[in-house]
Amino acid sequence: MLGLVLGATLGLLLMQALYDDFRDLLQDGATAMDLAVYFMIKLPSYLSVVLPLALLVSLLYTLGQMHRNHEFTALRAAGVGLFRITRGIWVAGLLLCGVTWYINATVIPWSIEASGVIRENLAFRNEVKDRSVDRVGVTPAVAFDNRQDGRMWFFNRYSQFTRRGYGVTVVELDAKRREKTRLLAREGWLDVARGGWVFRDGRELTMDPESGEVEGTVQFAEKVRTDFDEDPELMLIFDARPQDLSFTELRRIIGYFTLNENPKLTAYQVRYYSVLAETLGPLIIIALAIPFAVSGVRVNPVVGVSKSLGLFVVYFLLLKTCATLGGRDVIPALWAALLPSLTMLGAGLWFLVRVR
Repeated sequence: MLGLVLGATLGLLLMQALYDDFRDLLQDGATAMDLAVYFMIKLPSYLSVVLPLALLVSLLYTLGQMHRNHEFTALRAAGVGLFRITRGIWVAGLLLCGVTWYINATVIPWSIEASGVIRENLAFRNEVKDRSVDRVGVTPAVAFDNRQDGRMWFFNRYSQFTRRGYGVTVVELDAKRREKTRLLAREGWLDVARGGWVFRDGRELTMDPESGEVEGTVQFAEKVRTDFDEDPELMLIFDARPQDLSFTELRRIIGYFTLNENPKLTAYQVRYYSVLAETLGPLIIIALAIPFAVSGVRVNPVVGVSKSLGLFVVYFLLLKTCATLGGRDVIPALWAALLPSLTMLGAGLWFLVRVR
């Protein structure tokens, strides 16, 4: 039953993905092989949503069938305890927790990033036919504040096709966040072979931090700054929504900005810890499903199923509420992620004890 529900739900989500992306991919010149590879790679990214839902539906169906056939009544009348009856389900839940961890940490990040690369390459291949290379794959107005090293970056536009920024401004700040130098260039890019950022056709201004006055200016045709090591890919994803990033990208952002006290970091931390907390999802679902599915013979199984589904809805409402509160620093990011899971797991165990 779990396999059937999982396959059916993935099929529905695949149809939704076809509806959303199929026309755009065709406009970018995708071939039949491109389409097949793209959707096959993208499909695993839905597992974080599909697996808990499939587990809940299949578990309620299976336990409901046992309830309807009075199997629970017969087993308990023979002196078999509830935990002994359901221990196979709990073992499966622990195994699924491990599967969930592996999927969230490895499979889904690979799926999101690989499908994104395919989509970008198709778009770039289509755009390069009608535009100059510096206008292909452009992200406009990219801003990046590196508080750790005291540098602020701004690009009028950044081309992911050429991996270069155009209309570059880099401001270096002192410990009091006052401007020391300002570098202006027509274009700039990270050149690993040369050990830093390369800037072309620009000017560097030296400022007096106290007065803000310009003390000197030097024009250059090309300048290499080996002390600049910012990753342009990190600059781009820091402006993306947390829910649009993979687990690996979230970890990169948090690892880079933990010491900076950046106000935007909290939302990414909440999302990161939420992905980790999803590991408890299978146990939460089992704890919510069993107590109502094995209720007394005089209770219609549909009533128990409805209560279980209702608690599952409450769980998702808690997730959204705590994510919002955590993103606004009302509660710590770690607790914003863990509180819904711990609350519902505790509620499920409490109902389970009452049934026993």
